[in-house]
Amino acid sequence: MRRWLEDLEARRGLDTLTAESRRLVIVSYAVLIALMLYRGVAVQSDGSAVGPLIAFVLPLVLFLPSILARRARGHAWLSFVSLLYFAQGVMVATLPGEGLRGALEALVSLALFTGCMGYARFRSRQVKVS
Repeated sequence: MRRWLEDLEARRGLDTLTAESRRLVIVSYAVLIALMLYRGVAVQSDGSAVGPLIAFVLPLVLFLPSILARRARGHAWLSFVSLLYFAQGVMVATLPGEGLRGALEALVSLALFTGCMGYARFRSRQVKVS
């Protein structure tokens, strides 16, 4: 795997890979927040407090400064948090009538994980070279 990544970096260049992984992070991050907002509002529609909405969205929002500042370490931590959303998506996908939403949540969180790990790797290597 390491050799494959090094070959990919040599062929495509760190700047290109960093930019592509950043785009993947931003798109999947925005879609996952939208899914969590939808889920929080759906749970809240039965008259409960705003607790579920905050619980679904807050862990993602806490990483917004790291994403905006383009910090590799923050992206690495966000990738680990995205695995919690992946597990949640897989669990929700097993519920009756929630298969599509759960599968979408799992796929988007997996894309976020991949993008964040790629960005953390490529950005840190890019900074070392500079």
